Amino acid sequence: MSKTADFGVGKSAPQIEAQEKVCGSAQFIADLYRPNMLFGAVLQSPHAHARILNYDLSQALAMTGVRAIVTGDDLQESWRMGAFIKDEHALAKGKLRYVGEPVAAVAADTEAIARAAAAAINVTYEELPAALSPEAALSPGAAVIHEEAAEYLKVFEAGTKGNLCSRTSFREGDIERGWRDSDLIFEARYQTQPQAHVSLEPCGALAEMDANGRVTLWSANQSVFRVQANVSESLGMPMSRLRCLTPRIGAGFGNKMEPHIQPITVLLAMKAKRPVKLILSREQDFEMVRARHPFEIRIKTGVKRDGTLIAREVDVLLDGGAFADDSPGVLGYALLMSCGPYRIPHAYCHGRLAYTNKIRFGAFRGFGVPQVTFAGETQIDEIADALGLDPIDFRLKNLKREGDCWLGGQPIASNGLADCLEKVRKASGWNGERRLPKAGESRRALGVSCSAHISGLLSTGAIVRLLEDGTVLLNTGSVDIGQGSNTVLSQICAEALSIPLDRVSIASPDTDGSPYNWGTTASRVTYMTGTSVVGAAAEVERKIKDHAAEILECAPADLELIPGGLVAVKGIPHRHVSFAAVSGRAHWAAGGPIIGSHSWVFDQKTVDPKRASVVGLPFPQIGAFVFNATVADVEIDETTGKCRVDRAWSACDVGRAINPQMVEGQIEGAFVQGLGFALFEEMVWNGAQIANPTLMDYKIPTFMEAPSELHAIIVESNDPRGPYGAKSVGEIGINSVAAAITNAVNASLAVRLRRLPLTPQRVLEAMLESARR
Repeated sequence: MSKTADFGVGKSAPQIEAQEKVCGSAQFIADLYRPNMLFGAVLQSPHAHARILNYDLSQALAMTGVRAIVTGDDLQESWRMGAFIKDEHALAKGKLRYVGEPVAAVAADTEAIARAAAAAINVTYEELPAALSPEAALSPGAAVIHEEAAEYLKVFEAGTKGNLCSRTSFREGDIERGWRDSDLIFEARYQTQPQAHVSLEPCGALAEMDANGRVTLWSANQSVFRVQANVSESLGMPMSRLRCLTPRIGAGFGNKMEPHIQPITVLLAMKAKRPVKLILSREQDFEMVRARHPFEIRIKTGVKRDGTLIAREVDVLLDGGAFADDSPGVLGYALLMSCGPYRIPHAYCHGRLAYTNKIRFGAFRGFGVPQVTFAGETQIDEIADALGLDPIDFRLKNLKREGDCWLGGQPIASNGLADCLEKVRKASGWNGERRLPKAGESRRALGVSCSAHISGLLSTGAIVRLLEDGTVLLNTGSVDIGQGSNTVLSQICAEALSIPLDRVSIASPDTDGSPYNWGTTASRVTYMTGTSVVGAAAEVERKIKDHAAEILECAPADLELIPGGLVAVKGIPHRHVSFAAVSGRAHWAAGGPIIGSHSWVFDQKTVDPKRASVVGLPFPQIGAFVFNATVADVEIDETTGKCRVDRAWSACDVGRAINPQMVEGQIEGAFVQGLGFALFEEMVWNGAQIANPTLMDYKIPTFMEAPSELHAIIVESNDPRGPYGAKSVGEIGINSVAAAITNAVNASLAVRLRRLPLTPQRVLEAMLESARR
């Protein structure tokens, strides 16, 4: 039972920002305005690969209302940014590397003038051969996309050479022995497509320089601190000269974690010496920013006839696009998760990431795990079928359990996956017969899949301040991108101090005053920042008790917090003092204001060198595992091949649900986004040009495509290090979706589909092939 009277841990408090969003008063980047503000526009590259020979700005500069134009000539060669490899300028400098890349930008009195002026810029190019696939980029004689790659600063040993951006490998056990010990070996190739983020809000930024040359930057982002670092690196300015702020954010899904147009907007504001706002159109957001990686995957798995998994090799090839961005991390993390949540004693997981002349691919919900889970879990089903085993029983037989180690050697502190599988089995009515009764001209079947994700990565902090009236201000630096982290962190703070939720206010992220937080990404905010909130609140509690002990004339150890913002003598609740009285004493009489702070970095090693060997490890400390099991009931139209998910069950082990309703919302949203990835979302290229960069041509799920029944099931395993036992939920729900849907389709058609998305054409062709057998 929660100690807090209203909305502490375990209660479904409404989102703090719900009222302003429902009423339309929430301020997003497009709503912001500064006095004397200009508007920005970008000129994009028409070529996939070309040298820039000359800029002719005369026509654009002659246009009335044009105040500034910036190009790559405004940047120094050494001003590069990047999460893992510093390989990208704020604007194309010297050469172009993908169609849509920003070449120049304009600031003008109106958006229309800015766009017209950008179109009037004349650039002379020398077109170069383009590499539009990883295979082409890594082939002998391919044009080199980054001639200076050897000189780039890298934050890990990437192995960059030519168009090979990075490579990673994990070895555990003895893979050759594993093949010898296996009774059966299964091997197949799988392919997944690029997927667009399609956040509700396209990317945008607003920058203003003061009279002292210091810049304030508002932007749609997932980390004010990553914005500050990237802009500073790409413009050669000290971080102390840049203040970064966050308005409300209309979703991110990874698209806003690393830079988009923030450096360009700051550069324009500095040159124009006036505020500049730049908002991308939906089409530009498709063409210019980043997308989910397409994967090519080969998986080979060895198994005993009794169903015991023995060995697995995973080989992946990623298209990273024109710049590294988060791609080396996606490759490394996908490989770390590629054996799934199973006991496999012998493993060799390796992969390569190629530079190509396409838009950069980067972080997207799941961070590479939906792709490798699609391949690995569909092969798990194939093995179960070959052995005559029920797919759920086969998974349960091989599951990693609490206390086991993940690939690489990190111990699993909490694991509710077996419970997840049992709950979806019961809820879905799974009884071993996966094919369901036909409905008219449609076939139906159930499919299952399971997966894992992490909660702990890099560093964060929190500050809790007791105000003079006994209310509390929480400051974390974590950006709420719509998922509800402001509410969850406030609930954790309220629980820790035994006060009502409405007595906690949370500050907006601000690099001038917020404690550092790496970012709202990797499903880490509840676990990482929540832990810091608990730690900071504990320091505040200690200081409150020290003051209260003086007031009540007792020892601090004899005191306890009681609901309502009171501290009382244990066992004598009427002998108490209020937080307001304590805070008044601290502010005006003794000790000074009561402030608690906590910061930490996730310190669990990814790899135990006594257990495994690794080459090219981008995340040396990552973990705190969460788990999911999904069952999908899929109907297939025999005439058209169109698939529809009628019902779905998604069980997630989240450690502890701080806010159950929000957890359910995350599970439901993740499933629907995964459904789009499974069935129809796909970015398509016509040569070097994206052919479907608008919502007229790129389909995303709507309520029409969502399951008529979508059951979110919460499993709580109570992680010993998480705040009140909590782990994460933001991404785990998407990882298994495509595999579960594909397994249902494969069971219904008695075929093996190994390429996403499962378009009607592909499914119909599989049905016809099955009928010919």
